[in-house]
Amino acid sequence: MKTGKQAIMKDAHLRGFARTSQTINGIRTELLEIGDGPPLVFLHGTGTFTGFEMARQWAASHRVIIPFHPNFGLSADSPDYDGIEDYVLHYLDLFDSLGLGAIDLVGFSLGGWIAAELALCQPARVSRLVLVAPAGLVDPQAPAPNLFALEPQEMPAYLAHDPARILPYLPSGPDPVFEAALGREMGTAQRIVGDDIQGNPLLSRWLHRLTMPVLLLWGAEDRLRPTAQAQSWADRLPDARTHLVAATGHLVFEETPEAARVVTDFLGD
Repeated sequence: MKTGKQAIMKDAHLRGFARTSQTINGIRTELLEIGDGPPLVFLHGTGTFTGFEMARQWAASHRVIIPFHPNFGLSADSPDYDGIEDYVLHYLDLFDSLGLGAIDLVGFSLGGWIAAELALCQPARVSRLVLVAPAGLVDPQAPAPNLFALEPQEMPAYLAHDPARILPYLPSGPDPVFEAALGREMGTAQRIVGDDIQGNPLLSRWLHRLTMPVLLLWGAEDRLRPTAQAQSWADRLPDARTHLVAATGHLVFEETPEAARVVTDFLGD
């Protein structure tokens, strides 16, 4: 029987990806890899149940590396990791272990927050940065809802503009294994967020350090990280462009798969 940790990723989602493992600071960190070319690292969001189909498009031009955060998906648990700084430093160690130099870095939602904070710490390591509906910025004019207070039946409408587009990713009935796996990830995200449900109150102060080209990719109808936050990010970044995906909510790549091409177009400029 699959454990909750394993079952959140369907076998079909893994087909065609090479799977490797790195032990970082004593934590087994699982990685998926596909494609050849310059390295593109993707940092996932809170839920890994959707898989990473968009990476198949990116693999036509890049070596796509997708690590699972500790306490998420296929990676091992680390109860000591309880803040965004732990994940930033974890990934800097992982990149060293993989021998990566400058990379293209893409982060979605929680992964976008990690990516932004990592690039703030070591901007020379990031050639181009793509933030897809990133968490982390405290925006009083467009506050994000409390993800952890939403009822399960509310989630599809917050994840997608057209909830029917993402129903295939969700169980059709009670599924204790799926629920345990997602509960593990949601609980970890709540520990990372800590006392301020919006993110890091100090993040906006330092965004000027992100001098590399930045793409802000957002669903035009995102309710989970309100689309208006895109302008707040753009106002603080020296070299940013914004692309809003029409009729799309938070799960940009799942609701509108063509959005994956926006990323490769930006990286190829």
